[in-house]
Amino acid sequence: MTEILAAVVEHADAPMALRRLHLDSPRADEILVRLVATGVCHTDATMWRQGVPVPQPVVLGHEGAGIVEAVGGDVRDVAPGDHVVMSFNSCGTCPSCRADAQSYCHEFFPRNFFGTRPDGSTTLVDAGGAPVFGNIFGQSSFATHALCRERNAVVVPRDVDLRIAAPLGCGILTGAGAVMKAQKVRRGQSVVVFGAGSVGLAAVMAAAVVGAATIVAVDLNVDRLALARDLGAGMTIQAGADDPVAAVLAALPGGVDHAIDCTGNPRVIEQAIAVLGVRGECAIVGAAAPGTMFSADVSHVMSGGRVIRGVVEGDADPKSFIPELIALHRAGRFPFDRLIRFYPFTEINAAFHDSETGAAIKPVLLFD
Repeated sequence: MTEILAAVVEHADAPMALRRLHLDSPRADEILVRLVATGVCHTDATMWRQGVPVPQPVVLGHEGAGIVEAVGGDVRDVAPGDHVVMSFNSCGTCPSCRADAQSYCHEFFPRNFFGTRPDGSTTLVDAGGAPVFGNIFGQSSFATHALCRERNAVVVPRDVDLRIAAPLGCGILTGAGAVMKAQKVRRGQSVVVFGAGSVGLAAVMAAAVVGAATIVAVDLNVDRLALARDLGAGMTIQAGADDPVAAVLAALPGGVDHAIDCTGNPRVIEQAIAVLGVRGECAIVGAAAPGTMFSADVSHVMSGGRVIRGVVEGDADPKSFIPELIALHRAGRFPFDRLIRFYPFTEINAAFHDSETGAAIKPVLLFD
């Protein structure tokens, strides 16, 4: 076993606590990664507060990047010394995985949220030998070391800065994928992004990459809207001051080709649907608690052939899409590093605070 330092959620209403734990040696299908950096994601906060129930005590974290220290005997395409970005986990055998749609894996929740391996075992124990739940998104990267699997480890060139590469595993992949993979936005089309956090701003950048003619960003935060303009949005709407639906339809009377909701807020989702033009598509990317409901005008949706769909992890295959995003960044076309603010790992609670208050768009924790 490997002794590690990890941030443990012991109670939903308590700060994460830094604890010395022991991590299992990698099994035949597992990979031991020494963390260099890990992103802080809203989904982690949702799990922490039990918006998505996960067992506790637990080590969260699902945007890890680091260096491989050891691999199990069945691992073929990852080797010690490789630099990897870790993403979500999937089974590889269900109908979705066989159709290259692993973000809709039939075992997505057990593999990513249950806190154990598929056989029910835990990967972590505390100093007294009591189990601590891990394996969140097949990694639990709020720790100095993590175990992942070949399916959710993406090998990247060794000259890639792992400090900025970490959030490619989820948040940045999700926003960019919603545009480039799920909705397949084409040159000349129009896109409205509701919510200018890290996911929404990644969508804005991706819309610019594919050549969308009109890119609109909607948010409450004027500073984030200013950044959205820098990153490619030709129009911004401050939701607290303006009616987003009226503003969009005044600029685009026929409605938009694509709307992307990154908030999970039912009222905002309804606005995203309302601005759709004929055959327009609304992608719901933002997570909401189970049981959250929204309304839509049936005639509006049916008569114009409009589409409302959910999108998980941007419909992306991390193995191919993360290298694609790295290449776009190197070419100066996808400057996602502008969203990042760095924190020492020991300041994890401050990073979450700044994320939740809007002081930081994408906090990234750094390990010594």
